[in-house]
Amino acid sequence: MSQPVDKGIAAPTCDRSSGETELYSLMSAIRQFEQSLLAMFDKGLLVGTTHTCLGQEATAVGVLSALDLATDIVFSNHRGHGHYLAYCGQLERLYLEVMGKPGGVVGGRGGSQHLYERNFYSNGVQGGITPVTAGMALAEKMRGNNAVAVVFLGDGTLGEGAVYESMNLASLWELPVLFIIENNHYAQSTPYQLQIAGSITARPEAFGIETEEHKTTDVRVVREAATGLVDAIRKDSRPRCLVIEDYRLGPHSKGDDNREEAEIEDAWQRDPLKVLGKNLGAEIEALETATAALVESAREKALAAHVYEA
Repeated sequence: MSQPVDKGIAAPTCDRSSGETELYSLMSAIRQFEQSLLAMFDKGLLVGTTHTCLGQEATAVGVLSALDLATDIVFSNHRGHGHYLAYCGQLERLYLEVMGKPGGVVGGRGGSQHLYERNFYSNGVQGGITPVTAGMALAEKMRGNNAVAVVFLGDGTLGEGAVYESMNLASLWELPVLFIIENNHYAQSTPYQLQIAGSITARPEAFGIETEEHKTTDVRVVREAATGLVDAIRKDSRPRCLVIEDYRLGPHSKGDDNREEAEIEDAWQRDPLKVLGKNLGAEIEALETATAALVESAREKALAAHVYEA
């Protein structure tokens, strides 16, 4: 008999009933985890590469808090730490994974981009995740589970033909898929205006997929939009698409960033933590302190964990 996995130190996740303090705490945990990874990479403590979601926390938390995490399927991408933590909160196991240590999400063998937890999957192959998501949605529909399969795509992935093949089949076969397109403004270092012709929303709409677009870093707006689309999918088993225009505040990967400082400084004014924090006032300091202690505890425990023997 297999032994249960030790979940280690974890952050509380959120659902549709979560209040603003819970949403803020989860986004803060993601933020502090990601910031720590950049510092750890510089010290040679990580195995492989890493892509942070700084500035995109509201999309991860807003979408995941709208789902039924007991049954729905989530397929993430190379920038998926925030999606994973919003799904299960497992800080310590994710630290162990990116350090290549036993006890990681997939035993320290998948690294930053290849994660698996219950109904959560991630893969670094751009566009390659969409046919898999469509197939999972088809399987769930055939089983009559009324589950929704969610796939996270970036604006840079819209150049991949597999995305449109998947949208076509999802619409044609009426599959319960929610396509999330995070327009974080850049495909590595290329502005989205220089690599996407026409409208982003027109692309899923060309396949008869109902699409909503929101230029927002407000987790409450994202959750409300995702909730409406998820409920509609459960009702008629037809795909939907949610386009969120947020902004990647950090570098593409580690330090590869050639954007103008003024542009980044302006984007920080839309920081999702700042947007939500305006309503929390004096609570923020206590929330940040508690979250910092939780994240640091998970990090220190992972750092102290043993490594694989050569």
